[in-house]
Amino acid sequence: MLSLRAFLDYAETTRTEPLVSWKMASLALLVVLLVASGAIAGVLSGLLGVGGGIVLVPAFYYVFSSLGYQSDHLMQVCVATSTGTIILTSLRAVLAHHKRGAVSLSLMRTWGPFILMSAVLGVFAAASLRSQQLQLVFSVLAMVAGLYMLMGKSDWHLSTQLPRGLYRGLYASLIGFFSALMGIGGGIFSVPLLTAHSLPPRKAVATSSGFGLMISLPAFVTFSLSGWQVAEKPPLTIGYVNFPALTIVIATTMLTVPIGVKIAHALSPQKIRLIFACTLLLLTSSMLGKTLIE
Repeated sequence: MLSLRAFLDYAETTRTEPLVSWKMASLALLVVLLVASGAIAGVLSGLLGVGGGIVLVPAFYYVFSSLGYQSDHLMQVCVATSTGTIILTSLRAVLAHHKRGAVSLSLMRTWGPFILMSAVLGVFAAASLRSQQLQLVFSVLAMVAGLYMLMGKSDWHLSTQLPRGLYRGLYASLIGFFSALMGIGGGIFSVPLLTAHSLPPRKAVATSSGFGLMISLPAFVTFSLSGWQVAEKPPLTIGYVNFPALTIVIATTMLTVPIGVKIAHALSPQKIRLIFACTLLLLTSSMLGKTLIE
């Protein structure tokens, strides 16, 4: 299939004036796609505590690949750029939830060090994979989490209290590692885990927003310092982070995060769980199918 980038290059050699307006219109459509993705990601960040990365990573991938970028590290660019957007969306979400008294500060203090350190390890793991391999990891993990939330019952509990000691360090480290690897805020892992240990869903979503901030900050810095030697990256990509896409999405998500927070406090826990599951399955099924076909 001819990519948008290849088509534009071909058209440029055949026609001049019509191409200029058509090319500008095509780029405008791509901007609209990023704006729409950012708006949806912001709502989901506030509603589900997922940081928005679960929407943005596939969106970035489809935008960049439609422009003809198909390098072995394209998925790394998508994941890295997503971590940059999560910093501000998670910050705004956790502050909004904190005003409503839903954030567990004690969890953030005790789980935070493990999450921070493991997030850096997750970035190094992501950088060592090929784009298609990282795509497959992202899709499979997201779909497993979605199926758990869809098929699991709200009364399923592993324990009546939160993990402590060795288990706390293990769970927090796994959340940080796999979230940074996928370029997400950690909600798809931490929300099911916390609710399975009897933390109320709204409190789990709110606290997961705080985890997202702890994951995204070290991951973003590490991704920015990595990948400088990689060729075939989209323009204005520093390290693995593409700053034009980052800027557009951040500007949009900042406007829509409060909407998601407001919806989260108006819905029942069962509805939040259902929305969470359907969102994950819808967004990752097409990516998984494409990965397996390739």
